[in-house]
Amino acid sequence: MDSNDPNYSPLRDVAQSPEATARYLADVQRVLLDIGKNLETLALETRVHLRGTNVEGDRWYHARLRAMPVEKALGNVLRNLNNLTEGLEKSAYKRRAHDESVVNTAKDRKEREIERQRKKNPPTLQAAPPPPQQGAQNQNSGYGGPTSIYDLGKRESA
Repeated sequence: MDSNDPNYSPLRDVAQSPEATARYLADVQRVLLDIGKNLETLALETRVHLRGTNVEGDRWYHARLRAMPVEKALGNVLRNLNNLTEGLEKSAYKRRAHDESVVNTAKDRKEREIERQRKKNPPTLQAAPPPPQQGAQNQNSGYGGPTSIYDLGKRESA
């Protein structure tokens, strides 16, 4: 690609490859996790400082009540950051799954077409061999013998 091209986008190459997309999203996730560690430290230090700030005439819980909105805001930022990093990981997996489904789609379509053709034109069935003549039956015919003691006829039972 030419960087002088007005339609050039540096992420176009990354978007076209699932491996490159996964690497890029992993790098972004790594940076966000580092920022998250710094924000966690900031939230803890802010909490300690704000809860330790007392004004004359305060009761023991007033500083805590004043600190709660700030703590809640930082907690929301951390929660959103964690959701963002989870979303990045999920999108990398979904990108790879998309490419795999694209590859498998052509194969599945061929298999379905073969199955449709098989259903439209079923293979011809061979005729079953004619049953053996009753008089020509072998004594050790196995499953071909009588099925009940009443069908024995002239034969003797065991």
